[in-house]
Amino acid sequence: MILQEGPGWRLARDSLRGEFNILVGGEGWAFELTSPEWKEFVDLLSTLEAQHSALKDQLMAEEAIELELDRGVWWGCLAGDCQSWSLAIVLTPEEGRGVEGFWPAPTAAALVAAVRTLG
Repeated sequence: MILQEGPGWRLARDSLRGEFNILVGGEGWAFELTSPEWKEFVDLLSTLEAQHSALKDQLMAEEAIELELDRGVWWGCLAGDCQSWSLAIVLTPEEGRGVEGFWPAPTAAALVAAVRTLG
């Protein structure tokens, strides 16, 4: 099992757990993902972070930005300013369970950095 965690977030991957082998969590909550859902989740977060990085230098200190991305079964929203941001996600598959998650700033950036290492 691979486990990473920090204040307000945690990630775990356990290949022996069967279909739902990746755990993603926040402060007091968690959900499990399949490997294909995880790959799409990683892609969603990477895209949102890249979009923020491309735009943050154009923002004035007092400006805020909200980036939304709807990709397949995932929806994500990165909201913040040029320095920090929060992250909200929703999984809505055609069948089965759906999930929602939210990480406030600066927890969101720490989670995304950890997701990159597990990729």
